[in-house]
Amino acid sequence: MRSFDEKIRDYAELVVVHGLNVQKGQIVHVTGEVPHRELLLAISEASYEKGALFVQVEIVDTRFSRQRIDCSSNENLGYVPPYVTNKYDYLIDQEVANVRVVGPEFPLVMDGADPAKVNIVRKSGYEARKRFYEEGINQSKVHWNVVAGATPQWAHRIYPEFSIEDAYIALWEDLFAFCRVGAGDHLEKWRRHDLELHARAKHLTNLRMKELHFQSEGTDLHIGLSEHAKFQGGTSISSRGAAFEPNLPTEECFTTPDWRRCSGKVQATRPFFVNGVLIRGLSMTIQSGEITDFSAESGGSTFEAYINSDPGARRLGEVALVSVDSPIFKAGRVYEEILLDENAACHIAIGSAYRFCLELPNESTEEQWNAVGCNSSSVHTDIMVSDEHTSVDAILDDGSCFQVIREGRWAFEID
Repeated sequence: MRSFDEKIRDYAELVVVHGLNVQKGQIVHVTGEVPHRELLLAISEASYEKGALFVQVEIVDTRFSRQRIDCSSNENLGYVPPYVTNKYDYLIDQEVANVRVVGPEFPLVMDGADPAKVNIVRKSGYEARKRFYEEGINQSKVHWNVVAGATPQWAHRIYPEFSIEDAYIALWEDLFAFCRVGAGDHLEKWRRHDLELHARAKHLTNLRMKELHFQSEGTDLHIGLSEHAKFQGGTSISSRGAAFEPNLPTEECFTTPDWRRCSGKVQATRPFFVNGVLIRGLSMTIQSGEITDFSAESGGSTFEAYINSDPGARRLGEVALVSVDSPIFKAGRVYEEILLDENAACHIAIGSAYRFCLELPNESTEEQWNAVGCNSSSVHTDIMVSDEHTSVDAILDDGSCFQVIREGRWAFEID
């Protein structure tokens, strides 16, 4: 049995070797919060051992963001110093490896913040980094990865029956388990898992679907797919030609829908955060591709401001399939962190689409992307929509129906 410190090193090794796949001479950019410090140190060390040229670590405290929202005028909130854009342009030009450690030190830091002011900060930040999202992420010019790190206050929300110290350890043990860390063979276990995700995504793509139909309590949703749609699962390939894993853990096979051909009713099966505010009990009506009505048990005003922040925020940009055989679903807890919760259940995302899930050249014009229903937006938020009672059918190009998910589980086998 490996010690806690050994598991942290193994976890960091998985991030660097499989998540980022750091190349010799590559720059590594790492961000996280104060309680992630030991994990950040381990990631930095593993990166240098892999031959990184330089590791830049940025540690943030989200209370500064809340302070600015509360104290600054709307006019000042829209300001982003030019050096921010210059930095992210440099990261793209150097084809860096970029990892973001998530897991909040202060989970409810944005509770009670003015939604309009939060959106100003979010949108201005997006515009300052727009090239990074469009080229670095959508065109995979950087090796990018998102991974979770436990924090005491977050852990105590997930394990309220434990002391803060015991909750912290329990959450870390969950994170290790989700990433197959614990016995020293994590790299091989994850490699096999990645191969399975690739095989399932390839099978889904080869079916040539024109629609996915979700059904469960409170949900009857039709999601149209372009003839150019392809499913992605597991590692991506960067512009360098190297494989990297965008999310650790990951259990999903996802694609980009034709937002114009989405309609029906859908009920969220898990709460989720929008601009730092927890949204609970969300139900939505989608007509002609746009959210036309919604209700929420809590966080409704924040959600309303969010979907009104730009035209694409009311439209779908992603649909993802996840079986309840996922170890995250089996853990039986809601983690209030989208990286984990989106890998416990099928989900849709409102906002920007992943262009790499469409078989079109990167050089395609905006008109060509729009012509296949590829959504554009400054936002992207995943909403979980399945549980053990969910069925998903694929309507194929020839009009036949293929069972994809039954009672929350994959309804087909792969070789």
